[in-house]
Amino acid sequence: MLTTLLNHGFDIRRLATARSAAPLHCMVASAGYEQRRNEVYSWDGMKRGTAPFLVIQHTTFGEGRLDHAGVQYRLTPGKTMLVTMPHAHRYFLERGGHWEYFWLLLNGREALRLAREILDAAGPVLTLGAEQVDRLSAATLRAITASDPTPGQASVLAYEAMTALHDGVFGLRPPPENTLPPSIERVIAYIEDNLGSSLQVERLADIAEMSRAHFVRRFTLAMGRPPSDHVLEQRLARAERLLLATEMSVGEIARLTGFADGNYFAKVFRKHRGAAPLEYRATRFEAG
Repeated sequence: MLTTLLNHGFDIRRLATARSAAPLHCMVASAGYEQRRNEVYSWDGMKRGTAPFLVIQHTTFGEGRLDHAGVQYRLTPGKTMLVTMPHAHRYFLERGGHWEYFWLLLNGREALRLAREILDAAGPVLTLGAEQVDRLSAATLRAITASDPTPGQASVLAYEAMTALHDGVFGLRPPPENTLPPSIERVIAYIEDNLGSSLQVERLADIAEMSRAHFVRRFTLAMGRPPSDHVLEQRLARAERLLLATEMSVGEIARLTGFADGNYFAKVFRKHRGAAPLEYRATRFEAG
């Protein structure tokens, strides 16, 4: 089906489906197969209105670029991009470049829910199998060529596209036991590397590429405690190691573990460890 789409040639279609008395929540709004060559081509995910929607874009030739929340990606042949709007990202063609791709624009809360699950698990750039690419290209071609599709037909095409992505990311295998979603793993690694810095929940949610409320729920489910509790426990654990392995002052340890000052650090440490920092150091040395 990918070959059939390529043979069809460059084309763009906006699906003007009739309004339904019972709205569907996973819909194709438009689709296309395009090329960009030696031109200014750039889409900013924060400048495409306030109504939420998503774009699936599969590269067939050339190369595009994606800046997704500060992370850079190369969109080479075989790569499938998934982005939602509004969101802090930009995809673009570099000066003098050439990029060919087919795409689908979807809206509806179910489409966005599925997209969020895929993004949480795999990020915005996917490498699908040939079967999933074929299904995705088939949905795109039918969206481009369908004659006056009904809302139900537009929804079927949207689900075909989203389930192709879902199968490509999750497959039929159960998730491995005791593994964390990649989005949560990114946050945990960031916390570990930045314990001396401010670790506001909003910043951690940005790293996970989630809303604040959704991030807190997902993190708590994965880790068994809220992100603020995890950050505090990691800071206290590092403080313990520094107290026992170094001769640093309380103030120095407070600075390296993200506490406002030595007095506040001592207060929190006593509350959670049952002794002031220097008492803790002394008693552990005596026990040793």
